[in-house]
Amino acid sequence: MVSVMTSEWWRTAAIYQIYPRSFADSNGDGIGDLAGIRSRLPELARLGIDAVWLSPFYTSPQRDAGYDVADYCDVDPLFGTLDDFDAMLAEAHRLGLRVIIDLVPNHSSDQHPWFQEALAAAPGSAARGRYLFREGKGEHGELPPNNWNSIFGGPAWTRVTEADGRPGQWYLHLFDSSQPDFDWTNEEVRDEFRRILRFWLDRGVDGFRVDVAHGMIKADGLPDYTPPADAGSMGGAASAGAGVALEPEISDEGDGAPYWGQDGVHEIYRDWRKLLDEYPGERILAAEAWVDPLPRVAKWVRPDEMHQAFNFGYLETPWSAPALRSVIDDSIAVFGAVGAPSTWVLSNHDVVRHASRLALTADSLQGHGIGPKSPGLPDPVVGLRRARAASALMLALPGSAYLYQGEELGLPEAIHLPDDARQDPTWARTNGERYGRDGCRVPIPWEADAPAFGFGPADAAWLPQPAEWAGLARDRQRGVAGSTLSLYEDALRRRREFELATGTVEWLRGFSPDVVAFRNGPVIVVANTGTEPVALPDGEVLLASDDVSSGTLPGDTTAWLRA
Repeated sequence: MVSVMTSEWWRTAAIYQIYPRSFADSNGDGIGDLAGIRSRLPELARLGIDAVWLSPFYTSPQRDAGYDVADYCDVDPLFGTLDDFDAMLAEAHRLGLRVIIDLVPNHSSDQHPWFQEALAAAPGSAARGRYLFREGKGEHGELPPNNWNSIFGGPAWTRVTEADGRPGQWYLHLFDSSQPDFDWTNEEVRDEFRRILRFWLDRGVDGFRVDVAHGMIKADGLPDYTPPADAGSMGGAASAGAGVALEPEISDEGDGAPYWGQDGVHEIYRDWRKLLDEYPGERILAAEAWVDPLPRVAKWVRPDEMHQAFNFGYLETPWSAPALRSVIDDSIAVFGAVGAPSTWVLSNHDVVRHASRLALTADSLQGHGIGPKSPGLPDPVVGLRRARAASALMLALPGSAYLYQGEELGLPEAIHLPDDARQDPTWARTNGERYGRDGCRVPIPWEADAPAFGFGPADAAWLPQPAEWAGLARDRQRGVAGSTLSLYEDALRRRREFELATGTVEWLRGFSPDVVAFRNGPVIVVANTGTEPVALPDGEVLLASDDVSSGTLPGDTTAWLRA
């Protein structure tokens, strides 16, 4: 059943992230594309989602899987053409699905015409003023302007060779050296992104997920900064298992890091919100803002700014009832205080898939990834049980939910990728010290017995697919009672049927400390994060992540009951 486009749809939407190069390949080159996406959209409509979010498909050298953009208003030939995009968008709208696209405003590719112009221009020129070029320190400018490190490892500055052959200025790149940061104090940069927004809005997109929405503005003077050793790569909570504390005031100060969470970003989003509000159909902005604690995230979704911000505090919460109760309460309170819906998310293209992450027995910092030599590798059976339970819990909460492609199949992280297959810049820039994000980006399986598990018509995939994924293919799970796919379909259908996304959380008492139990409208939700079974309350079982026919709720299991 497809969704109905309703007023303020984004407050309750279930939004499905498509990572284009790993979703569906139409031509057999091993890389997913827009025609492939279009062909599989009916499957997503059947799943019961309301919208899709596409990671970048723009013209790009693909040094960072498309997050290095060379042309913001065209499609990379890897993925097709603008006509392919238009056809995909029309098919999504025909099916009742909205389409959100990624926008990458913090940095461009070094192949962007602007940066090529900057390299050819002189220091102090208008062309260089679009980026963050600075003179180096030291007697001959041989040292970088400050001590910042790249998110992908290594220094955040690269020195250029000037037109006369001499070593020259340095440019900032918080990510790979092929991704120079824009200078957002430059009005020409702001005008260009207004043009880009209008280009896609005029084409009919329903909104934008804004990459690195807590970046863009850097502290005056670009002061030195050394992040804590246990900090995740993108900021936010200190570690993947960090709890989230509720603070009574929303600070206007930065995030500690002088390149994250600076207050000047909000002026940009107020400007963009006015622009989007000119268009009919409730076009939206969703923020990727890795800031902590939660009250600071709420600044991104004040009434005149963005519509949604990803709730990374929830994503990073361990599988622990006290921690989950706390982050759910805090999320509803802080987002509600500014009139915004809470969002809920467990996986995306930058984090270890939750079917593995929730069973790790050692810390894994966001962005570092896991591989064969990582400590505390997960038990796949425990990981899948917890993932199913966590997803059933998440989809019962009021607000908007984000799903990452393949999680509805129970896909785990692909841990045992060959070293020579890894493509994340993090792997190369840290000399293999960090595995990076390739493990969550492997092309997903559609048909168990088809080439590349149905990813494409040829036996080709840009990252190798684990052989054991055949058993998780969509055709093996479709219509099978108890499968992870059926669990997601049932949860999304019941979520709509009982209007849980517009409901409230009423905590229920009398349960074990390991249990999360609440009522949302006519539905009682009980999640057991412990190891010992607990008695189920009275009521008709609507769905369960594992067998509850005995009348008890096993460990690592969630059930919904009609009150």
